[in-house]
Amino acid sequence: MQRYKRYALPLALAVLLIFHGVGLWGLLWSGDPEYFQQLTPMNLLLTNALLFSFHRHWNGAFALFAAAVFAVGFLSEVVGVHTGLLFGDYSYGAALGAKLWEVPLLIGLNWLMLVYATGHISNYTGLPWLAKALVGALLMVLLDYFIEPVAMRYDFWSWQGNHIPVSNFIGWFGVALLLQLYFQRANIFKQNRLAPYVYLVQLIFFICLFSLL
Repeated sequence: MQRYKRYALPLALAVLLIFHGVGLWGLLWSGDPEYFQQLTPMNLLLTNALLFSFHRHWNGAFALFAAAVFAVGFLSEVVGVHTGLLFGDYSYGAALGAKLWEVPLLIGLNWLMLVYATGHISNYTGLPWLAKALVGALLMVLLDYFIEPVAMRYDFWSWQGNHIPVSNFIGWFGVALLLQLYFQRANIFKQNRLAPYVYLVQLIFFICLFSLL
């Protein structure tokens, strides 16, 4: 088993690239983008499965961290959808799967994935923990900037009047910073080799879709 461990990261990265590459082709050039929209939940679940298969030292602190980030991310979206607070006036479409309180359940998992991945990237900076949290939050807002127009195009969610408000990015930054602060102070193992690649693949994927809208 030790002999084959060195192949785990290249193999996981290859799977990520293949699935996102196929998704990119399907949404842009297959002629049937609706079919590939329906595969979005599977892609998100696969990405999370690969990401957390590289996590080490599963313990109570990590379980608490994961549950808290999932819950805060999901509930902030519930508040946002029903009140217009935090992010602005928007609603979710059907592409992200089953919903609870009009918010896809996978949204909580998406928050967890992004907080975890960007938190790992920020740790490479060697900055003080507070500055690392700020970097992580900014990385999340950067990704969201490219996601938003794509989300509207492919029925992930839609904004009132088809206008993405500045309040969305302010709200994203606020919630992301809160969760990044938790990541930095949580007593969890923070050496996941796949985490930076997950963020990078996601960023490239959405930049490609964004540029070809």
